[in-house]
Amino acid sequence: MSEALVLSFDLGTQSLRSMLINTKGEILFKVQKTYEKPYYSAQPGWAEQKPELYWNTLCEASLQLKEKAGNRWDEIIAVTLSTIRDTCICLDKNNEPLRDIILWLDERRAEKLPPLPGLFGPLFKIAGLAERINHQRSISHCNWIMRNEEAIWDKTAKFAFVSSWLNCKLCGELADSPASMIGHIPYDSKQRRWMDRKNPVRMVFDIPEEKLVTLIEAGGVLGKISAKAAEETGIRAGLPLISTGSDKGCETLGLSCLEEGKASLSFGTTATVQLSSQKYFEPQPFMPAYTAVVPGYFNPEIEIYRGYWLLSWFKKEFAAKETQDAEKLGISAEKLLNQRLKELKPGCDGLILQPYFTPGVTMPYAKGAVIGFSDVHTRIHLYRAIIEGINFALMEGMRTMEKRGGIKVKEIYVAGGGSQSSEICGITASMFGLPVYRTQTHETTGVGAAIAAFTGTGVFKSWEEAVAEMVHIKDEFLPNKEDHGIYEELYNNIFVKMFDKLSPFYREIQKII
Repeated sequence: MSEALVLSFDLGTQSLRSMLINTKGEILFKVQKTYEKPYYSAQPGWAEQKPELYWNTLCEASLQLKEKAGNRWDEIIAVTLSTIRDTCICLDKNNEPLRDIILWLDERRAEKLPPLPGLFGPLFKIAGLAERINHQRSISHCNWIMRNEEAIWDKTAKFAFVSSWLNCKLCGELADSPASMIGHIPYDSKQRRWMDRKNPVRMVFDIPEEKLVTLIEAGGVLGKISAKAAEETGIRAGLPLISTGSDKGCETLGLSCLEEGKASLSFGTTATVQLSSQKYFEPQPFMPAYTAVVPGYFNPEIEIYRGYWLLSWFKKEFAAKETQDAEKLGISAEKLLNQRLKELKPGCDGLILQPYFTPGVTMPYAKGAVIGFSDVHTRIHLYRAIIEGINFALMEGMRTMEKRGGIKVKEIYVAGGGSQSSEICGITASMFGLPVYRTQTHETTGVGAAIAAFTGTGVFKSWEEAVAEMVHIKDEFLPNKEDHGIYEELYNNIFVKMFDKLSPFYREIQKII
């Protein structure tokens, strides 16, 4: 029997997935293509990628999915695309790339920027915001390009994110969703539009309006699959490309987190805790709540850069034995490591990790730290300490947002690679002291994007109906009260005090090294 299907592309930092999803939220067919190199670094701290790698990978994944799907390919009614955030590209007047893509991971800094115009500089200084504003200006990639690649900037007709460019490759129209505008650009999250010229924040990344892309609300049609794209991808020409949102925003929607009592935890390369609310509030002072996929909603979020990337780092640097043993057993090294988590008690015998391996927007001088080492500790202690440290940081973020938004979280929904581990989900439930839920698939970004497509095309009458029909709880993890008590003591007495105590040393390290 024929049914409506959505073709969803999910472009991540390390891989791209193409999926066929039905109205029940089931992923019928899937192809995942891992990049040989997630990025290259021309200089230390830089992270760039060839634009054609993303497009070629999308085409390959689409063609392979078409072969898998067979006759079901004809049941596709719409196409969606969701990508990583704050990953930018300069395009010429023909929407062709002028340089390689700069990823969100890139740590370059724009130096010797000119003073802010008029009274903005003195006013920010009086308000105590000068350091934060200067940091934001320095890490904005548009400012680096303006300063260091003037010829490129002069030729730039549009400064866009990778999502906007890939939309254009698919349908010929350079347009994107407001829910994808997350990064160092002059976008007003509260008003869901580009910043007014009078907005003082625009001075931080003052990109001319003519260089910005057209915005179309999620659920709307960005354009139709072009004949050229159809030839390269195998997608039927004329199918609508539906506006969605960023990977994290689609993920939160795909976890059913619309009510304020639900929190979405993403255990991905970047770990995040994200809420949904119909009222706008800043998750941290002077940090915007992001525009949600669903019109009228916002996604306040706290982000831990290099979140579950730390587990990949650990496996590479410390888990050679487990990697070899896993190969012999025919399982993944992660599965073997996660099984060993059961050997240890909550708190890792006093080993506590602060997971700020990459500085964040509000902590520009942060470093990673581990305290409490003794002769009882093994590398498995460190592995569990990484997981607990990430969760402690997410707990701090969630509780900060609860206070600032007047919200009380009662349930947690998890997604991302780390959520596939039942051991990690169980630890998370005990740490937060709340029930943790896994839905029918960990590919929740694709499901969230499909929700936008089915709602936008009228298959469902409302976003709420689409969520109810397409998201289903598969697993529940309840907290262990005794373990939660231990975690609460460690959180309140140790973890939340670590950063302030260590911060002066981080600043000194940055001066010396």
